[in-house]
Amino acid sequence: MKGMVLVTGASGFIGPGLCRRLQADGWRVRAVMRRRTAGPWDEAVHLDLGREALPPHLLADIDCIFHLAGKAHALAAGPGAEEEYRLANCRSTLDLLAAARSEGVRGFVYFSSVKAMGGGAADAPAPEGPYGRSKLAAERAVLTSGAAPHPVVLRPSLVYGPHPKGYLELLIRAVRAGWFPPLPELGNGRSMIHRDDLAQAAILCAALPRARGRTYVVTDDTPYSTRRIYECILEALGRRTPRWNLPIGLLRLAALGGDGIGRLRGRRLPFDSEVLEKLIGAACYDGTPIRQELGFQSRRTLPDSMAEMVATTRR
Repeated sequence: MKGMVLVTGASGFIGPGLCRRLQADGWRVRAVMRRRTAGPWDEAVHLDLGREALPPHLLADIDCIFHLAGKAHALAAGPGAEEEYRLANCRSTLDLLAAARSEGVRGFVYFSSVKAMGGGAADAPAPEGPYGRSKLAAERAVLTSGAAPHPVVLRPSLVYGPHPKGYLELLIRAVRAGWFPPLPELGNGRSMIHRDDLAQAAILCAALPRARGRTYVVTDDTPYSTRRIYECILEALGRRTPRWNLPIGLLRLAALGGDGIGRLRGRRLPFDSEVLEKLIGAACYDGTPIRQELGFQSRRTLPDSMAEMVATTRR
């Protein structure tokens, strides 16, 4: 055995696959999670990071921390969101960094998000909203604190895999139910990464000296438009692609109507301009550095993963 690593957020969407891969590589895994869950780990610690003090010796004998835990991105930030994100994403990271310094932990791989970049470049981030700001603050703490001699930040693009969450789950359910319209090809590329490939990237970052102090965007190098995703879902469902397309102008009118009704009612409707932008907007990111510097190669693609995703999406 190589030793022991700590994985926070181990029971979430990405955590079990990462833990399984670490064990297969010969590591023992100490998992941190909020609720008791069985999984591919050797030890489990139940803890609400950011809100509860770290138990003594949580990091004893730990070689590397893989910090996944945090509050995920929400579509809309309500009252108190800034503090919620600060506790979940910043406070939890600062607590772990302080403990890592005390215990002499070698590596710290932080799972951030492309949202930390906002509309800015990778080296000049300009996050929008409390989620992106909290992620960027945590990134800077990891890279500048000196708490661990081998810090690395990962900025995953949209993560996909079995039991999908968020955008992809909603899209699959809508297409399956038959109420998602056939949009035209808009060329709105969206970068993605399979969670198994993200786990591979994280382990590479922990192992290779060249990754020390670096921030890497992680994608599968194939942007997918909304139309392409829609076609992949139909293919997985065994359905034909309709021969007609819904004019995008009609959707824009519907979104404007949702905006107006939402303002009158004092709360957002399920469909408005923000939701439309999530649907048809582009979100492309450059994952070249991690491929060139660390030799990272994604093995999965959205089309070859869609059947499993559709089969594991709740109805």
